[in-house]
Amino acid sequence: MNPLIKLIMLAHYHRPICLSFISTDLPILSTIEAGATLYERDLEKFHVLLNQPEFPQSVAEMETTDEETQRVILTKRLLWLEISPYRAIMTMQGNGGLSYRHFWEQGIYGVSRYWLNNYNTQNSSSLRLRNFTRSLQLKGRPLPESLRVEYELWSDKVHLGHYILHLEIHH
Repeated sequence: MNPLIKLIMLAHYHRPICLSFISTDLPILSTIEAGATLYERDLEKFHVLLNQPEFPQSVAEMETTDEETQRVILTKRLLWLEISPYRAIMTMQGNGGLSYRHFWEQGIYGVSRYWLNNYNTQNSSSLRLRNFTRSLQLKGRPLPESLRVEYELWSDKVHLGHYILHLEIHH
């Protein structure tokens, strides 16, 4: 491979992004606006990495006084998307709490896996669900501008709803 082409494929770009997660049949809407790094890994294959803004997690603890208080702990989470016109993989990992990994490919049943991060890996809990990707659209050339994934989530034979993941990459 031409060294110049290889150098271009390893290029990275810092871009503002907007990532939305929507349920079409449940009252669920979540949006993240942040700066991300876009890596061009190969022709039409990209990685998008962002540190999810600090996420508050409530922890009840007793103070030295006799009243109960709540302290908010901020945990950093890394969100990593591997995207192409054919498939998308999204992984979220952090310093504790819930992590997940979704695999989507149009017309295919993929896996959505959720697990609790534990210091004791032998006792880690994991939940595997199936997802059916109804539509996967990656727009923009030479760099992606948007990704839209429409999918259904399933637990065995129980339908858990329709969802849309929408990523906007601003240039």
